[in-house]
Parts: sequence; C-alpha cells; structure tokens
Amino acid sequence: MTFLALDIGNTRLKWALYDFPRCGAQPLEQGAEFLENIEKLAEGAWSHLKAPKHVLGCAVASDVIRRRVEEQMEPWDAAPQWVVASEAEAGLRNGYDHPARLGADRWVAMIGAYQHMLAKGAAQPMVLVMVGTAVTVEAVDASGMFLGGLILPGHGIMLRALESGTAGLHVPTGEVKPFPTNTSDALTSGGTYAIAGAVECMVQHMRQHCGVEPRCIMTGGAAWKMAPTMTRPFELVDNLIFDGLLYIAERRFSS
Repeated sequence: MTFLALDIGNTRLKWALYDFPRCGAQPLEQGAEFLENIEKLAEGAWSHLKAPKHVLGCAVASDVIRRRVEEQMEPWDAAPQWVVASEAEAGLRNGYDHPARLGADRWVAMIGAYQHMLAKGAAQPMVLVMVGTAVTVEAVDASGMFLGGLILPGHGIMLRALESGTAGLHVPTGEVKPFPTNTSDALTSGGTYAIAGAVECMVQHMRQHCGVEPRCIMTGGAAWKMAPTMTRPFELVDNLIFDGLLYIAERRFSS
C-alpha cells in the first residue's frame, strides 16, 4: 500500500513515496519542485511512480497552488487529504487561541519532533526551530501541550526588506562574524543573530515556565546555516514534516 507525503511550502513542494504509512519508514523515492514548476510533475518526476493508495500533505501555500498539485495527481485516482491543525492529534494538544489557524506545517513538524523525542527517551520540554523562508520557534511542554510559538522572517526576507527600504544596501553574500567590518558581513550576521536571539528568548521562557532546561531541535532547509551560531546544544533533524505526516498517516490509514 504505497503512500505519498506532500509538503507544500512557500517556495517549493517536497514529496516522498513510501511503501506503507508507518513511523520510521524510508522513502522509496523523493524529490522537490519549485512552485512555479508544479505543472511538470505529472509528466516528469511523478510519471513513473506507482499510483499511491493514500496521499497526505500539509500546505502553507495558497488554495490555487494546492489545486494545481491536485491536478497533477488526477491520473492516480487518489484523493489527497490535507492536514489541518486541530485541538489534539498524534499525542499533541494545541494551545493556539484558534487551533485551526495554526499553520499545518508547524503542527505537523511539532508532531514529528515530539514523537522523535519520545522514541529517544522520556518526554521533556522542547523548543522546535524550523528555519526556512520564514522561521518558527515553537514551545511544547513535556506533556505534549503546544504552549505557543514565534514567527519571524527568514534570512532572505530580512535581507530583501533591508534592500528595499534602505538606500545603498544590496542583498549581500557576506559571512557571519562576531564583529563585522563590512556591510555584507554586517547584514548577514545581523539576520543570523536575530534568529539565534529569538531561539534564546524562547529557551529562557521555557526554562522559567517548566523549571527545567528544554530540549532544542532544529529542522528546515536552511537549518544548517544556523548551526555554527546557536548559543546552546541542539539536535539537527531532517524531514520532520515527513516524519509527522507518517505518524499521522499510520493512524488514519492503517486502522
């Protein structure tokens, strides 16, 4: 029973095909496509795939983008399901004021991270950092309650905002330095330390709220850029959204 997991972000669609929806499964095939090239999937990367029995995805892109993806799946006759954040699912409880308004990617990544932590040992408070086009910093206590989270611009958005709003500045190719001595390094370092500072603030909030040091997990396509700059130990985990989708799918489709 093949299973297709979809992650439609702000700039790319990532997909992975599994032989069965179960936790820890390794993908048979996987890939990514920029959103402007979605129409190429049916005749390109997906043309030789075995038709999946089930499709589950999370999408932060517009409904128009999601419909374009669904059109590429018409030859399979497999109606996709899309995750929407709820009050509780897969061991997590949602503390958002309006649970359904929480981004599906954030919810699914938290489920993946929480289950990843449980698989490695006892539950503990957790700070999850997802670094992509935008950056999110989530707080989950040891019982699985999502307490709340931060959203801030990713590196690219920060730099483009400065370029458009400040005379004489251009998107740099600088490096992160403790004491930048040129504009490119100053811009790159400023954006990187802004993200690291947001993480540090959330860790302090969690330590004060829970009374213990939280476990820090980082994921996302640009997470590796933050690694040298983090002020505390953290675990870098790839594909947490796919891990979360597998965990959800195992319970939805295997019963």
